[in-house]
Amino acid sequence: MMRRLRTAWRLPAVQALLLQILAGCLLGLLLVMWWYFIPAVLVSTGIAVLLQGVIAALLARWRKLAVWWWVIQLFFPMALFLAMALHLPPVVFLAAFLLFLLLYWHTFRTQVPYYPSSFAVWEAVAQLLPTDRSIRMVDIGSGLGGLVLNLSSRRLDSEIMGVELAPLPWLISWLRARLSNSRGRFIRADYVDLDLSQFDVVFAYLSPAVMSALWDKAQAEMRPGSMLLSNEFKIEHHAADRVIQTERMRTPLYAWYI
Repeated sequence: MMRRLRTAWRLPAVQALLLQILAGCLLGLLLVMWWYFIPAVLVSTGIAVLLQGVIAALLARWRKLAVWWWVIQLFFPMALFLAMALHLPPVVFLAAFLLFLLLYWHTFRTQVPYYPSSFAVWEAVAQLLPTDRSIRMVDIGSGLGGLVLNLSSRRLDSEIMGVELAPLPWLISWLRARLSNSRGRFIRADYVDLDLSQFDVVFAYLSPAVMSALWDKAQAEMRPGSMLLSNEFKIEHHAADRVIQTERMRTPLYAWYI
């Protein structure tokens, strides 16, 4: 039982929920102290909701959750308050929940939200690919499929594949490939179950939370001479062999040669 509780506590979503509850308790204590010492000045509901979000965000930072959890913690109480004030029908919340479920799916477990890469990054990746032979490349966490579709149209001699776990982005990328007659292929799967030894190039745009695990997987499975690429996120304690960032790129592209 205790082991299950410890496992559940490690999930960022569970921590975020408990920290939001803790923030509410701290806010209640703060308001009681305020009313005791300054009874003549009332705290409005809006200010109290804002304070709840600020406290929750600070707690998320204290627990070293990913940055997007700070933002979620900050705005969640305000969004809930606004929804209650507008008297939105329950079907709106159900629709929003289903949309986010299809879009983000196991983000609470994988800690990898949807990050779309830019055309400038696709250009940089294309320049790094070997040109003297055909290759097999995979984009893990391929999102809507832009990189795979772009490279597939450039490298007709090679096999470019995308792996995506969330149902909605996978479906959109699969449909895009079908409608454009692209040679790019998309499968719905978790990249942790993928055998990276099949590929000459692995591209990732994931999250700082999983980069160490990705490095361990790449070291264990990728063949000598293959290449690991990561957009924006470094791998702690392992300096990249190359770092590419042009004026058009918002984020750097890191390359490691295995």
